[in-house]
Amino acid sequence: MTWLEIALFSITLLVMLVGLAGIILPIVPGVPIIFAAALIYALITDFAAISGQTIIIFAILTIVSFLLDWLATVIGVKKLGGSYAGMIGAFIGMIIGLLLPGVGIFGFILTAFVGAFAFEWLVSKKAQVAFKAGLGSFIGFIAGGVMRFVIGATMIGVFIWNVLF
Repeated sequence: MTWLEIALFSITLLVMLVGLAGIILPIVPGVPIIFAAALIYALITDFAAISGQTIIIFAILTIVSFLLDWLATVIGVKKLGGSYAGMIGAFIGMIIGLLLPGVGIFGFILTAFVGAFAFEWLVSKKAQVAFKAGLGSFIGFIAGGVMRFVIGATMIGVFIWNVLF
């Protein structure tokens, strides 16, 4: 590899890692960033290391990540009796957790649960129903995040393998 190829690979990998971090921090669209970085790399290098077939597979995985994320959240909410309000609350809670200084990942998780619980309580007016539904929203959201992380990490691994080997 020339120094220019190494620089391009390094920048692409850095962008992909930002995308992977975005899977954990839901404000950043992680898997689409990983896909876009691979696509741009393939276009710049004229598909030398990353084939068109790999890009198509990455596009399908990106779509699948959205579907699995949505499905996990819906199943988590429905299994424990939650509503759309709980999903919105979990999302808002996580955003608040991101904005609070010094709360870390556990504070982030706690604010997601609190948001889901609060929104469900506003809708159902019953603490026990809100707790179960909030828990379902939270579990579904976390399960979706784990699936997105696995897909994103797999895409990065395939990218590295194709470029280096």
